[in-house]
Amino acid sequence: MSPTKVLTDVIREWSEVFMQRSMRDFRKFMDLTGLSFSQINILMRLVHHGNTSVSEVGEQLGVTNAAASQAVERLVQLGLIVRTEDPEDRRAKQLALTQKGRTLIEQGVEARSKWVEGVTDALSPEQQKMIISALILLTSAAQKTTE
Repeated sequence: MSPTKVLTDVIREWSEVFMQRSMRDFRKFMDLTGLSFSQINILMRLVHHGNTSVSEVGEQLGVTNAAASQAVERLVQLGLIVRTEDPEDRRAKQLALTQKGRTLIEQGVEARSKWVEGVTDALSPEQQKMIISALILLTSAAQKTTE
């Protein structure tokens, strides 16, 4: 078997393990919080990109503004986000994460990080160094092919 085929198989196998674990943890987080995929997606957008509008949420989720507004309303009721006046257009509203919302997302990220740390701890320092080099190369190659 060619080295390229072996590498492809190894990457595929790692991806499957990682995605299965990631999705299981994500489902568990959804169950614990009572939030939908779309609602968690909205919170993550606010964490990573800052304030946004309902229409931008709709575009990101690929849903109508009415559907986005419905998902947003539940997050507002739960105290996870707030609506504020857009300083550039007083008729428009901006969505902002509350401290409660930020804490919730940080807890989810921390749970995922613990699993990754466990995987890392199972490796020797020499193995960690090899994987660091390999992942840097893999990430760079992946970034070149994402378009």
